[in-house]
Amino acid sequence: MHAQRGLTLSGFILWSVVVLFGLLLGFKLFPAYYEYYSIKRTFSILARDEALRSLTKRDVEAAYARRMVMENIQAVGPADLSITKAGSNWSIEAQYSVQVPLFGNLSACMDFAPRSDAN
Repeated sequence: MHAQRGLTLSGFILWSVVVLFGLLLGFKLFPAYYEYYSIKRTFSILARDEALRSLTKRDVEAAYARRMVMENIQAVGPADLSITKAGSNWSIEAQYSVQVPLFGNLSACMDFAPRSDAN
């Protein structure tokens, strides 16, 4: 005789709750991480741009402001950037925090520090 194997109804409900909680958490946190990677990608593009190498810091801020609109970036504005000249390239950095309400009075606080890494 073989022992019965399988998932009971209570086990199925328990695992469903765990999976749904994980999905809910992922859906809430995904936009913050997506925006972080959009900012990081924008910094890298601007730092490698040949046309911006000979321009001023204000020109780099203006170029970021234009890309910010195209990429729908709202967490970091041009005034929040730390722009320095690293050799012939620009080094662009920023630091910001995002607070995502999860449920009730529980929130996830995330600190991000994107940088161009073009030097």
